[in-house]
Amino acid sequence: MGALERLRKDWFILGIVLVITAAKLQPDFGVKGGPLKPEITITYIAVSAIFFNSGLSLKTEELTSALMHVKLHLFVQIFTLVFFPTAIWLFLQLLSITPINEWLLKGLQTVGCMPPPVSSAVILTKAVGGNEAAAIFNSAFGSFLGIVITPLLLLLFLGSSSSVPFSSIFSQLFMTVVVPLIIGQEKSVQKGIQSPLLTRGSEIHNLENLQRGDLCYLQWGAHTGCSPFKPMGLEYAQPSIFTGGVQNRSPAKTEGQLYMKQRKG
Repeated sequence: MGALERLRKDWFILGIVLVITAAKLQPDFGVKGGPLKPEITITYIAVSAIFFNSGLSLKTEELTSALMHVKLHLFVQIFTLVFFPTAIWLFLQLLSITPINEWLLKGLQTVGCMPPPVSSAVILTKAVGGNEAAAIFNSAFGSFLGIVITPLLLLLFLGSSSSVPFSSIFSQLFMTVVVPLIIGQEKSVQKGIQSPLLTRGSEIHNLENLQRGDLCYLQWGAHTGCSPFKPMGLEYAQPSIFTGGVQNRSPAKTEGQLYMKQRKG
């Protein structure tokens, strides 16, 4: 396989590296209200496009069949919201005896308590030939569970209390995940995937490339919103649960944020 053919096949990995590098070099593009309006294009449009495309490409039978895999759903949710946070906590007990900053450890525990990222989990599962329908259900369901479970985990492991804007988070998840998926399914059934872009066969690859391109854009937005990459004085659109980060309407500020505010005060 030639280098050009290899690049065409594996462009997604290279794309992820390039957007993270671009985020490091030009983090000001991630500023809230900036030229690309990431608080709108990332949080709503890009995520909705991913699930609209999933609705178009998946058969209804695949989605309904995925709902019946109860043991799989239990395993995924227990692993994500019970085993993983606990494993991180045990690992951090070992790291606590090292010189690593305490707030970095608390930040790692906070990330470990987050629900699964919806968009990246779906696309990466599809990329390796996994069960995309099951990934959609578990990612979305895990995010809904995280509205309640994540604050409890933070209270358990960090002792941080929190208040949760249930309605805003629930409505955002519903409008950017469930509704686009349903609309995509409806269009798929109506048109039978007959348009030039959506016909079964080689053209279905176009949908996969669109989803991967969306994920690259989401990762760019997430990394321009990460503090190691941003200059002082800029306000960034924060990463959301959809991009693998903490929801910008998160249940509570981490202890590290509160600590930094106290120091500034």
